[in-house]
Amino acid sequence: MSGPVLLALAIAFELVGTASLKASDGFTRWLPSSFTVVGYLCSFYLLSLALRQMPVGVVYAIWSGAGTALMAVIGYLAFGEALNAMKIGSIGLIVLGVVGLGLAQRGG
Repeated sequence: MSGPVLLALAIAFELVGTASLKASDGFTRWLPSSFTVVGYLCSFYLLSLALRQMPVGVVYAIWSGAGTALMAVIGYLAFGEALNAMKIGSIGLIVLGVVGLGLAQRGG
């Protein structure tokens, strides 16, 4: 599997882990707590595989940036968290940064 695919999967599992962490209510609910642990374990494993093929600075920036931006949207949609103009603009800047890093990785 290619580095970018592994990275995308790592981001997806990180989102599952983080959303489950919110739902776990401080690890007092066993099912979301289990999803948290499994999500993070899978995410870090896939991240380690992506790092075999891609530079650490690019991988970590994309993983954390995309995860942050997507989790803000998930927080709004799934947990009813506020999403104002400043947050939307900030998410846009993160997305631009992630796209820029992806293009730089490809040599563009």
